Amino acid sequence: MLAKLKNIDIPIVVILFAFMVISTMTVYSASVDHPSIVISISKILILYAVGLIAFLACSLFDYRVLIRIAPFLYGIGIVSLIAVYFFGKKIHGARGWFELPGGLTFQPAELVKLILIICVTALLAKRGGDLLQIKNDLIPVCAAVLLPFILVLIQPDLGNAIIFVIILLGMLWIGNIKYTHVLLSIVILAGLGFLLLTLYKTFHESLFEVLKGYGFSHWMDRIDTYLYPQDVTEDDSYQVKNAIRAIGSGGLEGEGFLKGTSVHSNFIPFAYSDSIFVVVGEEFGFRGSAVLLLIYFLLIYRMILISIQSTQLSGAYIVVGVVSMFVFQIFENVGMMIGIMPLTGITLPFVSYGGTSLLINMLSLGLVMSVKLHQEREPELF
Repeated sequence: MLAKLKNIDIPIVVILFAFMVISTMTVYSASVDHPSIVISISKILILYAVGLIAFLACSLFDYRVLIRIAPFLYGIGIVSLIAVYFFGKKIHGARGWFELPGGLTFQPAELVKLILIICVTALLAKRGGDLLQIKNDLIPVCAAVLLPFILVLIQPDLGNAIIFVIILLGMLWIGNIKYTHVLLSIVILAGLGFLLLTLYKTFHESLFEVLKGYGFSHWMDRIDTYLYPQDVTEDDSYQVKNAIRAIGSGGLEGEGFLKGTSVHSNFIPFAYSDSIFVVVGEEFGFRGSAVLLLIYFLLIYRMILISIQSTQLSGAYIVVGVVSMFVFQIFENVGMMIGIMPLTGITLPFVSYGGTSLLINMLSLGLVMSVKLHQEREPELF
């Protein structure tokens, strides 16, 4: 089994070590002056060491075994999402974490992203590359994603719920969905979007009161900050405005490591996690931000190559699912910090601080590497 490591994708391994350096520097800088959170370099490196071990272990594990037990994994995912709703810890208004010994927490919604990729792959693989049918394929796949989507939405965790949908869309596209179905979906979604936006504007106050009663009013605050920035309060637009100002102040070269004015004055909420891109922009400037995005591009490029070279459709589906997840998370996280996307609780992959997020990202990338390392042909799973 260890002999397979000679075929590991070296550029991806190098990229992971580059992320480790970037994450260590930026997370430490974001937390060093924080009044209540100080994250040591050793703690960041320990999390990365655990993540790299998980990456290698998952790379050596045959991904096709996971596809065979997809129904069992799906059951684990659903049970964990139900359990966390009743027994989980509430953080930042969402009850989505289990408390673990040693002060650690675990967010099952992160794990379910990976489980959904495996389960959707199992369903799509049955078609063997043939065009997807509405009754036999699209409805079962969409139903499989709908249940965890609702369970995560009511936590409430809108960010991860949206990622479930993005994974579904990316995998349906590579799964050979009919163009007529795509066109019909676009028309329906465009019409539904226009209708929802109209209703949102018309019944804005009533909707706010209803959501406030269920503890979801912060969703509207974030939507209003994106759609109607001129009408929201200073408190609602505080994070986005300060983020844009901080990134802009970095200029071309940045203010320097550990010298970011806004970051070290604690004007940026969650600078060590959701807002980590602000640290990159302010302290390393446009050049540093461009280098980080280039590294992400190279990672996605290497993953797509693995998908193209996969000898089995199931391997290609797995990789595309992971690529869809990463691309959206990167675009959403960077976009919300520069004001072109709504504010959500989505972290920047491999850079933001967060044990569960880093572990799942490493496992996801390990699953992609497993596709590369297990190319020997075998009878189709279904």
